[in-house]
Amino acid sequence: MRNFELEEIENIRKLVTADPTYSELKDAQLRERIDQMLTVRRTQVTDPDTAAFYSSLSYRSRGSLSDSVFESIRGLGILGKIISDKTITEIMINGYDNIFVERDGKLERLKEHFESQDSLRNIITRFVQEMGRSVNESNPIVDTRLADGSRVNVVLDPIALNGPIVTIRRFPEEGMTIEKLIAYGSITPEVAVFLEQLVKAKYNIFISGGTGSGKTTFLNALSNYIPQTERVITIEDSAELQIRHIPNLVRLETRNANSAGVGGISMRDLIKSSLRMRPERIIVGEVRGAEALDMLQAMNTGHDGSLSTGHANTAEDMLSRLETMVLSGAAGLPLDAIRQQITSAVDIIIHLSRMRDSTRKLVEITEVDKLENGRIHLNSLYRFEEDENATAKKVSGHLNRTKNRMKHPEKFLSSGIYEFLGENYKG
Repeated sequence: MRNFELEEIENIRKLVTADPTYSELKDAQLRERIDQMLTVRRTQVTDPDTAAFYSSLSYRSRGSLSDSVFESIRGLGILGKIISDKTITEIMINGYDNIFVERDGKLERLKEHFESQDSLRNIITRFVQEMGRSVNESNPIVDTRLADGSRVNVVLDPIALNGPIVTIRRFPEEGMTIEKLIAYGSITPEVAVFLEQLVKAKYNIFISGGTGSGKTTFLNALSNYIPQTERVITIEDSAELQIRHIPNLVRLETRNANSAGVGGISMRDLIKSSLRMRPERIIVGEVRGAEALDMLQAMNTGHDGSLSTGHANTAEDMLSRLETMVLSGAAGLPLDAIRQQITSAVDIIIHLSRMRDSTRKLVEITEVDKLENGRIHLNSLYRFEEDENATAKKVSGHLNRTKNRMKHPEKFLSSGIYEFLGENYKG
């Protein structure tokens, strides 16, 4: 079956570029030339099926066709068109003819596709070059970001067996807030108050969850509770955080080594450097490896109120992951010493989950209690429980306060937050 839209994008592009002066046109002039050539092309067609395609074009469809031609000449083809769609939160290109996007938490496959593997590869090369990076056979994997903070990962063939792969994680332009999370049903107003007090009292908080559970989004929302008077250092592999209310903010980002294998700046380098910048809080976007030890040591040396995220399936699993990450950078460190570091450094673990109906929810808030008999004990404070309205396809429930008392309210007390503690929070 013919794809008339792809064919006509190419036909109109050829009409526009037949005049070599097209490269001298400004964007507005080029769009005007495209509209003119679209009209010309419409009058030229003799094939009944193509004529029917043009006859069925609505005003909006004509505009979309014009945009696609513009992108094929000056932009990124279908990729540019997808990126410009603000309703899309994630883009997954698995080869030239297999494109998926996420809207409102749900995946869908697009009908559009690139002309060929070569066409996609050329667009990827141009796309990556615009961000000051390069991708080729000797450097087939690239992590970078767009100007709006969107995270980009590229893997070229033959490493990727089904063709060039592009994955783009988008973030809301306005940034996430706790109020929006309440409106989405991810948390309750009661929990929001508790989280606010935790941040203001400078509890060290880890946000855990699986891929796509909303860890970075939640960290963005939680950071809004940091007082404006504080000096905050953010450390990220790829800058994604959108902290805008802190005047005294320092943003640090890692750098990959160049083609000669030199010039790389790691998370560990940045954490160590940040300690010399007089930070009041350190926010590490995501802990993945050996930098976990440096992060824990920073938390244990007076930098209370630090925030970070990590991949884990449960709050308990986050502790095991932290142990593994510390060992990757300090293999000779005794396990008991690592567990003592974790217990002393991390106060609260907030666990998020992507549910079976694609919604993202906060499913547990737990307190890191103590190290006893070589095991770290957790004290669950809030836990998500499904109700009678839940079905196999739909999640329904509430984040409920457990009967457990908070074992370590000391930071609340030292911050003068007595009124929030109540009877349930007295040790």
